[in-house]
Amino acid sequence: MAEIIGVRFKSVGKIYYFSPKGAKINAGEKVIVETSRGVECGEVVLGNKMINDKDLTIPLKDIIRVATKRDLDKIEQNKRNEKEAFKICEEKIAKHKLNMNLVDVECTFDNNKLLFYFTSENRVDFRELVKDLASVFRTRIELRQIGVRDEAKMLGGLGICGRPFCCKSFLGDFQPVSIKMAKDQNLSLNPAKISGTCGRLMCCLKYEQDGYEYLNKGLPKIGAFVETPDEKGNVVDINILTGKIRVKNSDTEAVNTYTKDEIKVIKDGSSKINQEELKELKILEDK
Repeated sequence: MAEIIGVRFKSVGKIYYFSPKGAKINAGEKVIVETSRGVECGEVVLGNKMINDKDLTIPLKDIIRVATKRDLDKIEQNKRNEKEAFKICEEKIAKHKLNMNLVDVECTFDNNKLLFYFTSENRVDFRELVKDLASVFRTRIELRQIGVRDEAKMLGGLGICGRPFCCKSFLGDFQPVSIKMAKDQNLSLNPAKISGTCGRLMCCLKYEQDGYEYLNKGLPKIGAFVETPDEKGNVVDINILTGKIRVKNSDTEAVNTYTKDEIKVIKDGSSKINQEELKELKILEDK
């Protein structure tokens, strides 16, 4: 068994394990640790806990110390430096006439590196920009191109549900979301209705997918030719949540409602989507 604490470096990000070196550290405290990016300050989100050695993917690193007032003051100064660096970088981008949108600036705790996050529809040759920024800040400069999902996670905002973005509120990592999920949930394949503010498929499509896959078992598709206790006809509507199926009589064109147990599928239907439309919808799956 190993004693660990869980540390997070972003408000909604991955949790990393460190050894507390025998110190009692509570959730909410700040600690100084060494990471692959250098010395950083993170927030403890999981206090002292014993876990099995087999659950550790890499050897534990010790914390350097619990953050002092001097450390916290340094973090505040870094935040001010980040705002100034953001303003200067925007001016340099305009000067070099680069087609890129600056999203965020991050200064490492030890001031050893400045990271500039940006979005762009194309690859950007930012070598001259890096040289320019390095001459101003006299430190290591790193520019990282990110996707629109990452941009939304960094900036935050309100979704169409009226709540803060899931990715900004609690999602540590993005989950794969596909057009198939929207189809399984019988949602309109209108991009405006199934995509988030970032322009990609809404992350919340993932939340109920397992339930819809379970409910869809045994249900025919729209257009299926079925036999009921009263008639033969085609399925014209399905309520996945209630399991009710509406069938249009082949002869009288009357529409009646049945459960899936009352229906025998003679020939199942098929989901038909225009290939051009499908190609456009697939873009929504990209990061």
